[in-house]
Amino acid sequence: MEPRNQTEDSEFLLLGLTDDPELQSFIFCLFLSMYLVTILGNLLIVLAILSDSHLHTPMYFFLSNLCFTDICTGTATIPKMLVNIQAQNPYISYAGCLTQLCFLLVFVGLENCLLLAMAYDRYVAICHPLMYTVIMNPCLCGLLILLSLCFGIVDALLHSLMALRLSFCTNLAIPHFFCELAQVIKLACSNSLTNTILLNFMASFWGGISLAGIIFSYTRIVSSLFRMPSAGRKYKAFSTCGSHLLAVTLFYGTGIGVHISAAVTDSSRKTAVASVFYTVIPQMMNPFIYSLRNRDMKQALRKIMSSVTSL
Repeated sequence: MEPRNQTEDSEFLLLGLTDDPELQSFIFCLFLSMYLVTILGNLLIVLAILSDSHLHTPMYFFLSNLCFTDICTGTATIPKMLVNIQAQNPYISYAGCLTQLCFLLVFVGLENCLLLAMAYDRYVAICHPLMYTVIMNPCLCGLLILLSLCFGIVDALLHSLMALRLSFCTNLAIPHFFCELAQVIKLACSNSLTNTILLNFMASFWGGISLAGIIFSYTRIVSSLFRMPSAGRKYKAFSTCGSHLLAVTLFYGTGIGVHISAAVTDSSRKTAVASVFYTVIPQMMNPFIYSLRNRDMKQALRKIMSSVTSL
């Protein structure tokens, strides 16, 4: 007898990172701290950029949008995990799971495009400095943000609508702390081959395009740096790219590492732990990456801190 479709009233079980009750309190405190650092760190960067007129440039415009995206990415996953641990209720509804999945795809896709836009901004600034203000005008910057957001929304809606076609019956346990698309597809009792092909194609296609664009931009940047006669100019030009390179390495490195670990290991729990490194760590580290090595950002942050302490 065929299993009855229980999709409409089903709930998914989020297994989380561990089954050990003694570690639940530690994980709760750890993720709460990481979430607060993510929110406060990225919010400070955004406020510093908005409050300092010297930072009203395309580079910091893209950075402020990246910080906002990082806040949204963390908010899409961590609060639900914290609520589940606190309430000792590891379930999430079918509608809630698809909603979380959709928002996470939107913001991950947006961050993917923003990193490419930031690489293009650095390419124009170093390779075509005299034309920088003409090329990177406010209209183009706004258009790049709009296109990035549209890509994230279209990609998320496409996967979400395809997921609505799936039927779920029993064994609805997701070995993650959030609803990951690949794991949701694996739980379907209907034919999910199309979903799997679409997931792999979109991730490879758009991720490959963005990564190829970033590599191309920095290839041209390095070529331009070698032609610069002054060592001081070389250092100053490349120092503006250092933070972005670290962010790119962290974002794509952790993402690729998680997918490789999922392919070579049979332990779903290890994959869940590895997923932390691309859904939480990059978003938390970006404020430190862009502030500790940036003199203008440090000055803007000091102004905010002095204003707060003087109240």
